[in-house]
Amino acid sequence: MDIDPRNSLAIVLVMEKVRVSKLLSELGLCSRREADSYIEQGLVTVDGEVVEELGTRAYRHQTIELRSGAKRQQEQRLTILLNKPVGYISHLDDEQQYKPAASLITPENQFALASERTQRLHFRGLAPAGRLDIDSSGLLVLTQDGRIAKLLIGEDSPIEKEYLVRVTGRLSEVGLRSLQHGLVLDGKPLKPAKVSWQNEDQLRFVLREGRKRQIRRMCELVDLEVVGLKRIRIGQVPLGNLPVGQWRILSKNERF
Repeated sequence: MDIDPRNSLAIVLVMEKVRVSKLLSELGLCSRREADSYIEQGLVTVDGEVVEELGTRAYRHQTIELRSGAKRQQEQRLTILLNKPVGYISHLDDEQQYKPAASLITPENQFALASERTQRLHFRGLAPAGRLDIDSSGLLVLTQDGRIAKLLIGEDSPIEKEYLVRVTGRLSEVGLRSLQHGLVLDGKPLKPAKVSWQNEDQLRFVLREGRKRQIRRMCELVDLEVVGLKRIRIGQVPLGNLPVGQWRILSKNERF
């Protein structure tokens, strides 16, 4: 009997043992770094048995779970929404002469209408979940939660990001259709995007990917110059009335 090599490969992948930390990440339960921390604390089980060593492997069909202690830790992790001004970088690894957006996360800059107040100590470990370049403004997410970071910036993230983009130049119908689908950056085709006119000099972009300076480079390809770019929504969470330079905590009933 002939064996389909594709089926053989699938069987090998199913039967191959994988690091438990990777499986936890694939399941969306936490990041791999968090998984290692939970394993060290004895807070991960495989088929009900506590995992005791880093690097432990398991089969994909086995039941991998976090214990209640890990879940309590996750509930205490902050996710912050910041209205980033122009002139701030989103990541510390960018050009060091500019201020990072995280420097705005201070008690003085918390949105006045926010119902929760947070001690400065709790800000430790906040990291941007996605980029917003120095010339752009709007919604930036900083989080201590690896689950949210993976959801927002994973290569196959399903989360939409919406932008208002002020442009100069003439855009033909062919150019508009190219922005919606058909452009290539760095030799790789872009995913389909929703692009439409918001008003006479402003476009609305909705993307499901976030390559470096993607919108600006897309516009250059159709002879447009971006003169203003603002992110107004990530998934189901809008920027709303959050003032520029201020931040608030993602509430427990909000979901991206």
